[in-house]
Amino acid sequence: MTVKSNHVTIKGIKDGLVFLFDDQCDFSELLNELRYKLEHSHQNILTGPIVHVDVKMGMRNISEEQKTLILETLKQKGNLLIRSVETPGIVEDEQGGPAIKTLCGMVRSGQILKHEGNLLFMGDVNPGGQIICTGDVIVIGAIRGMVHAGSGGNEKAVIAASFLAPTQLRIAEVISRPPDEWENRETSMEFAFLQEGSMQIDKINHVGKIRPDFNVFKGV
Repeated sequence: MTVKSNHVTIKGIKDGLVFLFDDQCDFSELLNELRYKLEHSHQNILTGPIVHVDVKMGMRNISEEQKTLILETLKQKGNLLIRSVETPGIVEDEQGGPAIKTLCGMVRSGQILKHEGNLLFMGDVNPGGQIICTGDVIVIGAIRGMVHAGSGGNEKAVIAASFLAPTQLRIAEVISRPPDEWENRETSMEFAFLQEGSMQIDKINHVGKIRPDFNVFKGV
């Protein structure tokens, strides 16, 4: 079933919903229409069991703040679980690189968090939970599930966490060592990176050596 309006299209697919947004209208009009539709329309598909949602922003030149407003509005419907976000027109940061998205919460078993770009996640990734990201993934918490950074083939992507005990790490197409080899890890924050096609682990304060594009604090 497809429900259309001037600026928002909700399309039912086999395993969830796709929200398609007009990329030409004023952003405030788009947001207001989305809020109205969620509150007053299509209650049969926006209530009840968990529904996976794919979000497609189109080529709108959208900022991270605007993107967050859209996603937070969707999350107000407790049964909508955002599976992927497509934002080909996202605004870059002042250094010319993609802005980092900040989220908090917990990725539970069976949940998949997908993101286009770099992600800062404040919370834990539980066993059976997954984060899949085209850029870097930084977790202020424990990774006990699976994290895939550089999912579009970016071998320079890194994965960092307060505590690394994953079932699997993956950067681009390279997969980490088996889970039993993660036992007795150090408690300090670490990061994973690729070196000559092999995944390596190091303390987080050495990340600047691997990624010279990061700004490094040198003190005074």
